[in-house]
Amino acid sequence: MTNLGGTITLAPDLTIHRVGYGAMQLPGAHVWGPPRDRDEALAVLRAAVEAGIDHIDTADFYGRHVSNDLIREALHPYGDALHIVTKVGAERDDEGGWVFARTPDDLKTQVESNLSHLGLEALDVVNLRMGTPEGVHEESIADRLGALVELQQQGKIKHLGLSMVTDAQLTEALAITPIVTVQQFYNLVVREDERMLRRTAELGIAYVPFFPLGGFTPLQSGVLASVATRLGATPQQVALAWLLQRSANVALIPGTSSRAHLTENIAAAGIELDADAVAELDAIESVSLSDAAEAAQAARG
Repeated sequence: MTNLGGTITLAPDLTIHRVGYGAMQLPGAHVWGPPRDRDEALAVLRAAVEAGIDHIDTADFYGRHVSNDLIREALHPYGDALHIVTKVGAERDDEGGWVFARTPDDLKTQVESNLSHLGLEALDVVNLRMGTPEGVHEESIADRLGALVELQQQGKIKHLGLSMVTDAQLTEALAITPIVTVQQFYNLVVREDERMLRRTAELGIAYVPFFPLGGFTPLQSGVLASVATRLGATPQQVALAWLLQRSANVALIPGTSSRAHLTENIAAAGIELDADAVAELDAIESVSLSDAAEAAQAARG
């Protein structure tokens, strides 16, 4: 059986393998428009499920609608073991620009759109996405989360999560409803979110790093490359293995539009980093989220 890093329980009725799949790279350049290779995109999704991956992270604004439409075409009707996680809080304009859309009515509309394009009656997990590409922002999320709780009560959402939130916002959310996952910008070189990682571990909430491999600006480090060479692995595999060993509540969603890269990402779960490797990687200088976001924006052009 494929090693997917063990399992993590998000709720009594929701246990997933720690290695999942992120659908952000399925659309074309800048997460917009059709994929470069539609057949390969469909094949990647099917290969992920065949390998045992049981959770796919997506959003209706990937594409717009492209990722969700591909997931439906490749995998519908979904097996009972497959869980679809999506997020709301943004839309795309007709030129592909990113637009925040977070009123209660906006969020309800986005949930309905996800349901329609995925061909589902209920979404396994919906993450409320807050913040901006530059970081998190303190503000109340009660009315927005409340709108999602209404849909949960109607049976359209099974579980709720958060993305790009502060410690105070997580506290506010937990006073309203159970939270099963927190999705934040975190990887080997962007580690500002250590406090949230520790807190979610203490609370038994899954911590899901997005851009685990750097996103639009792939991770680059001489130390990372050196450790990878010593272990006979790729730098990307070592970066994923480091995240899995960082905390037992980490669940990964590396994305790719290539079956070859999918196989490499899955293989990272089988890499054991010894104490020396971990110490070297931990010593890599961390950059701020704002600097990482600026670099990502430059890469997007």
